[in-house]
Amino acid sequence: MSNMQFQDQLQAYAGWRQNLSDAVKRYQSWLDSLNLADPKIEEIVKNTLDNLQNDRITIAFAAEFSRGKTELINALFFAETGLRLLPSTPGRTTMCPAEIFFDHKGGNYVRLLPIESRLDPLPLIGFRNKPEAWSEIEFSSESPEEMQEAFQELAAVKKVNVEDAKKLGLYHEEIHGSQPPVDDMVEIPRWRHAMISFPHPLLKQGLAILDTPGLNALGSEPELTLSLLPSAQAIVFVLAADTGVTKSDLEMWRNYVKSYRSSDSHGLAVVMNKIDTLWDDIKSEDSINESIATQVSSICSILNIKQNAVFPLTAKGGLLAKIKEDQSALEKSGVLGFESFLSDTVLNKRQEILLTSVSDNVLYLVDGSARVVTNKMLNIKRQLEELRKVDGQSQSANNKLMVEAREEQSRYLSNVDAFQSSRRVFAQQAKRLVDSLDAVRCEEIMARTRPLMTSKATTIGMKNVMKTLLEDLQTILQDAVDSTEETRRLVKAIYRKFEQEEGFEDISPQLFSIKKYQFELEEIFDEAEAFRVSAAATLLEQRVVIDRFYGSIIFRAKEMFDRAHQEAINWASSVMSPILHQIKEQKKFIENRLVVLRKVNSANESVDNELKELQATLVNLQKRLDELQLIKEELQSPMAVEKTQDSTEEEMDHSPSAMSAAG
Repeated sequence: MSNMQFQDQLQAYAGWRQNLSDAVKRYQSWLDSLNLADPKIEEIVKNTLDNLQNDRITIAFAAEFSRGKTELINALFFAETGLRLLPSTPGRTTMCPAEIFFDHKGGNYVRLLPIESRLDPLPLIGFRNKPEAWSEIEFSSESPEEMQEAFQELAAVKKVNVEDAKKLGLYHEEIHGSQPPVDDMVEIPRWRHAMISFPHPLLKQGLAILDTPGLNALGSEPELTLSLLPSAQAIVFVLAADTGVTKSDLEMWRNYVKSYRSSDSHGLAVVMNKIDTLWDDIKSEDSINESIATQVSSICSILNIKQNAVFPLTAKGGLLAKIKEDQSALEKSGVLGFESFLSDTVLNKRQEILLTSVSDNVLYLVDGSARVVTNKMLNIKRQLEELRKVDGQSQSANNKLMVEAREEQSRYLSNVDAFQSSRRVFAQQAKRLVDSLDAVRCEEIMARTRPLMTSKATTIGMKNVMKTLLEDLQTILQDAVDSTEETRRLVKAIYRKFEQEEGFEDISPQLFSIKKYQFELEEIFDEAEAFRVSAAATLLEQRVVIDRFYGSIIFRAKEMFDRAHQEAINWASSVMSPILHQIKEQKKFIENRLVVLRKVNSANESVDNELKELQATLVNLQKRLDELQLIKEELQSPMAVEKTQDSTEEEMDHSPSAMSAAG
């Protein structure tokens, strides 16, 4: 019972990822054995290994209060503890956004950022590098009770006066009413954000969970929508069957969740929780199924989504069924159908992303290494053929071969001159590309814009300045896109020249692509624009809006430009490597050929020893090439997906009738 499908699939995914990492390490050793590694290749390989080691599957949960979201997290991931590990009982629910993961270096902890940090202009992401700003609770992972006690702090609240609540952006007269409380005190969350680490098997295998409590958290912390939610592989929007889609549910969906529709990098699911409230001993099973189907149909119509994106279930029923090991009740709860979604959609999407990352980096290097070895073998075969002709032929014939070798050496030197000339032209264009992505331009715009925002007396004026900021950043991005296209055309021309004019074959450049950064920044712009025109931006105090909006944009946009800038630098320093390798191998071949011909001419002896040595080298290189092919096949191998009998019988069947009829 404890080994549910998602856990099994996540374990298989972790094993596949480890195999991928092992293959990269074997390639690393392979390079060392042939002295083919250089600092740039070593850096790419190391970064790939780090990415595989630190890979996480992040699932974000968003819902209004009292939708059973935290109970769902308990049911899906922590039922084997036998407790409600995260606070999810009435009146004791999570009050601050929480990230749950396993920190291999940090161990077990609950780190809590005080709510007062909202008064600091430093955005949420900036506090991650300020450990002194957090309160920390340690606990034993061997004691579920101790863990449960530590996690209760997520539900902590405090009372402050209305004025302080307004400063924190947690009290709005339009929402709470124009009349202040009798005692002028209101209840607010004690903590702004929580990070929880402990060695749960799923977390150790790379699962990370983001729990976002209510519209207030999303509206007051734009970084949740600008940074944390977009980084998730799946976003789960939780509704309650007993309330349907309320006004606040719809506002959250439209402003914060809707834009993350399922894509190549995201999965989006809507959970209709608490279907047990529709169960009735008096009603027939068909009547119950019809009620659930009606609710699902209504949700699909209101949210404009397909029926297979809605999962009716009871998180409470699923949690109790797992704790009691009641298979019949677990099937009736509908939780298994949702676990199938997580397995079949989330893990597959993440696998595709990792395979693409490895392909863009290591596989390109592997193909380049294979070309180097193949060309070296071709040159050795040429030498073998030439030496077999040399052995026993006249001195004049040997002298003729020496002349041919020197002419080839002359052509090589001409290739080097042409290459150096092309490199100089490329260096100038590459500098323009790198400079176009320099985050300094982004920082200058933001430094100029913030005082303008602050000086505006009206919300409309402030929002107009925000719009100008976004448009200026868009201009920077377009400049980088244009520069990227020019650089790509130049690189293609240089490679084509060496293929056609210099006789180099089977080499192709790895072209720099700005598309992923373009998409990411435009996604930031969309979410920032949504926040700019949202009710939250109108209701919050102007200073709070500026701090949150400006801080989120400057950190997200600057961080993106920094990554793009560094990738452009790395690419510019390595894109000419295939041509450089070809030239170096040509140099080695020519020099070795001249040495052997001089030796034969001067000694006038048999070339048997040289033939044997070259043949042995050829055999060894073929062996190494075969090894490289096996490494390449492992780097391209997808994860073997194993499905339970139920899931293969009816793929992704989580219709209301199937969910309810299972019981």
